[in-house]
Amino acid sequence: MTSTSTSTMRALLGGAGPDWEVRDVPVPTPGPGQVLVRVRAAALNRADLYMLQGTYSPDARTSELFTAGFELAGEIEAVGAGVESVGVGARVIGVTLGAFAPYALVDHRHVVVVPGTLAWTEAAGLPVGLATEYDALVTQAGFRAGQSVLVVGGTSSIGLLAVQLAKALGASRVIATTTSDGKADTLRAVGADVVVNTATENLAEAVGAATGGAGADIVLDHVGGPLFADTFLATRVGGTVVSIGRLAGAESSVDLDRLAFRRLRVLGTTFSVRTPEEIADVCAALVPEVVPAVADGRVRAVVDRVFAFDDAKAAADRMRSNEALGKIVLDMAGPAVGAPGTGPS
Repeated sequence: MTSTSTSTMRALLGGAGPDWEVRDVPVPTPGPGQVLVRVRAAALNRADLYMLQGTYSPDARTSELFTAGFELAGEIEAVGAGVESVGVGARVIGVTLGAFAPYALVDHRHVVVVPGTLAWTEAAGLPVGLATEYDALVTQAGFRAGQSVLVVGGTSSIGLLAVQLAKALGASRVIATTTSDGKADTLRAVGADVVVNTATENLAEAVGAATGGAGADIVLDHVGGPLFADTFLATRVGGTVVSIGRLAGAESSVDLDRLAFRRLRVLGTTFSVRTPEEIADVCAALVPEVVPAVADGRVRAVVDRVFAFDDAKAAADRMRSNEALGKIVLDMAGPAVGAPGTGPS
């Protein structure tokens, strides 16, 4: 095990008000089964804002005050007892509560080694989206190469990854939705074969036209709200709808006749209540197919904007604006550990 050269670090803490507060906290020490990651970059997620609002509390949160952030990229600084799967110096992405700090503890099963050619700020935008979308598409929905996939909310940061994953894994046709014609080119650039503007087009009609009248084999929905009910007619008979996000709200009025007559399978997914073992399985599943796709560039994070650690409030405001196209990332470079200039490089 290696050690850091200081005992404190500046971290972004939530739970004390409507915004994160920068406070000095101890640099953690990895326990059995844990790794200490020197965080080089960390990305924002909607769940970060929900936690500030008090409307989201994952099982990983154990106190009122908490170090914020869910996904990171960095190097293994130290390993705890029993960790053999990854070593000091490895470049990794990972999921853990506590990413918005220069050092973060992560269950060793919740990190994935990534290519050294990947920029930190791009790598940081991958772990939550890759885990969420691969799990929803492959593990939950049972995707097979040759099937068609509809990504509702395709211009969300994880929706952009969903489009790329479906394409990289061999989808016959990937259809993605947006509510802005100005974002359509981005969807096409990441691999969408068909783009549907749900603000001006009928979802079921547009998807039917793109699939010979059949509908998509699998629907990954990140929007929820009233539009969720429309996904049923956009799904083929016997197809699968996976509810991933609720950007437009958690309530929707669905037609049960459509559900029954089309013999649909409707699933919901979230990581907030999954056990460490379940999250470990999700991360492990990324290694055979997804990591190679990242390495050769078929799957990449679309980064909207990069903010310095000290500009975290501006980063949160950028997400609140709903104008971002891609991931919002915090660059953790600089003397954020201990007194200026005393932290590890």
